[in-house]
Amino acid sequence: MVIVYIGLGSNLFEPKKQVTRAVEELKNLPRSKFVKASSLYSSKPMGPKDQPNYINAIVAIETRLMPIELLNYTQEIEKKRGRLRKNEHWGPRILDLDVILFGNETINSERLTVPHYGIKDRKFVLYPLLEIVPDLQLPDGTKLRTLLKSS
Repeated sequence: MVIVYIGLGSNLFEPKKQVTRAVEELKNLPRSKFVKASSLYSSKPMGPKDQPNYINAIVAIETRLMPIELLNYTQEIEKKRGRLRKNEHWGPRILDLDVILFGNETINSERLTVPHYGIKDRKFVLYPLLEIVPDLQLPDGTKLRTLLKSS
């Protein structure tokens, strides 16, 4: 089993409920075991400022799923919650689930980039990660605490 970290975010249709429900659904992933979820965090949107703030969290899961299988399951959860994928970057979301880390793997495929491309710059990812795994080290050797000290 490999430990994975999934980022959750929502800023539409009762975001706290959207994130909380998604955490419950992630607990039921096949060939996986739920480990821990962070608290809920509020963050300002990265893109257009004329949208509500986000609610964010991180979930840790041990899984036997392959990375693309996990991505398929997370996208199915998003779809069930009403997410429509558009070419709109950083717009409002009912639910956004991102595979942040997949063990120590580095993945660069058409559908999946791990570690998540924005991990080092996004406090709404770093602080929830710090809460659930304070001694985390990224695949490139960067320590989570170092990223937070420099931001």
